[in-house]
Amino acid sequence: MKAFKIPESVLVVIHTPQLDVLLLERADHPGFWQSVTGSKETVDEPLLQTALREVREETGIAAAPGQLRDWALTNTYEIYPAWRHRYAPGVTHNTEHVFGLCMPETCAVTLHPREHTAWQWLPYRAAADLCFSPSNAEAVLFLPRFMA
Repeated sequence: MKAFKIPESVLVVIHTPQLDVLLLERADHPGFWQSVTGSKETVDEPLLQTALREVREETGIAAAPGQLRDWALTNTYEIYPAWRHRYAPGVTHNTEHVFGLCMPETCAVTLHPREHTAWQWLPYRAAADLCFSPSNAEAVLFLPRFMA
């Protein structure tokens, strides 16, 4: 039996105090740049655990729970038709919870090769311009509000 993705996910904006943002290029869609994202593995998986797991899986960064900051932002959006087959029949929308992870400085990352092919650190406005997802771009633009 096929295990469907849960339509609840996290978006983790990884950044530095200087407002540089880490973006990853999707392996399945070259040219689509994004922050760390990922769905819950189980319905009862805590969002913080999802965020920590996705950061580790996608970048190799082993963040501690206290390093992640829940921005208390939630986006509900229509799942792109190209990806709907991953969800149960009839599921058309996803709820995304936004977190931030402040790194002391830019660093090299280790990509999960099936998910991403390239990474780069960019000033936050340039990163927002490059994000293919409108909710990701908006989250990146909110970054200065969460630096206090």
